[in-house]
Amino acid sequence: MQLEKIQQEIRNQKLDGWLFFDHHLRDPLAYRVLGFTPPRTPTRRWYYLIPASGEPHGLVHRIESGMLDALAGDKTKYSSWSEQVAGLRKITAGSRRVAMQYSPNCAIPYVSMVDAGTVELVRSVGLEVASSAELIQAFEAKWSREQLESHLEAGRRVDAARAAAFEFIREHVRNGSPVGEYDVKMFVRERFAASGLVTDHGPIVGANANASNPHYEPMEGASAPIRKGDLVLLDMWAKLDRPDAVYYDITWTHFLGENPPEKMRSVFEVVTGARDAAVRRVETAMAQGEALCGYQVDDAARGVIASRGFGEYFTHRTGHSIGVEVHGNGANMDNLETHDERRISPWTCFSIEPGIYLPEFGVRSEVNMFVGEGEARVTGAVQRELALF
Repeated sequence: MQLEKIQQEIRNQKLDGWLFFDHHLRDPLAYRVLGFTPPRTPTRRWYYLIPASGEPHGLVHRIESGMLDALAGDKTKYSSWSEQVAGLRKITAGSRRVAMQYSPNCAIPYVSMVDAGTVELVRSVGLEVASSAELIQAFEAKWSREQLESHLEAGRRVDAARAAAFEFIREHVRNGSPVGEYDVKMFVRERFAASGLVTDHGPIVGANANASNPHYEPMEGASAPIRKGDLVLLDMWAKLDRPDAVYYDITWTHFLGENPPEKMRSVFEVVTGARDAAVRRVETAMAQGEALCGYQVDDAARGVIASRGFGEYFTHRTGHSIGVEVHGNGANMDNLETHDERRISPWTCFSIEPGIYLPEFGVRSEVNMFVGEGEARVTGAVQRELALF
């Protein structure tokens, strides 16, 4: 457990402590932040308070009294519900405002691990409960230098697979040989495996109307053909096949021909303009030392799309945190699905992926942004042209 670092972050957030709680492995974040694996599945509730300074304190049930032995600090034991409440008062004595894996109105579902009843119980002993969202970001979303390098290398390999996949489509269309969405999906998966990449699922390969479904994925026996004059969206994500590697996640949309219809061209220009506006917002803020929140980046992209009359067709957030899981636990670029007020922190990465989804076709353009110390950058290739031929 990184006790000194945890306590420094607690002080940075002007909190009295961070109260962890679990029952039946409900909160994987707690175990990752605290850096321990329970000796068995906890069938009784445990609590663990890390104060802003001083020694931590635990509260464990007598029949599972060794549950927190791997962690520093004294442990109070309880059996009855009244002892539990008294023990909670004891271990939090001197604290007024503590963080828990809680988010008001479940605004940040990634950190809403503690049930409402437990929050009520903690409040009943006189504590104010704050969200641990910013604390979680400090321990879950920040990359090491090695992770950044793994992302950049994954990006080179994924970008190569993306280019090869579109060439695969183009050659089939030019030669008049049949090709479908599922064929492209399997081509990409084979390229990933050959390149030392792994992914949890996907990729998304959508032609025409299927490109309007942001989470569409073709399956064997449920796949549309791809022909000349079609629009194809390819969303792909992967990471190096090694411990602690982080994801690279992109989306490109191409028209299979030389002259896209004016409507497709116009929508592509709006989407890429929104993408670039969000990128500039982040770059400018980081260069000027401005504190920037996820919702503000979403506003930058969404404003461009709304101003061109397509606001109702942009149906998801602008971007998500990226980490060892493709959807990480840092700030999301979101003022639609949630109002994400988490600050964008140095050594974190996220996607910028605005889209417009019309009934007949959809366009999305996705890049990844890494934020360092006083700077931000797109980490891979950026799509500028719609036509593939």
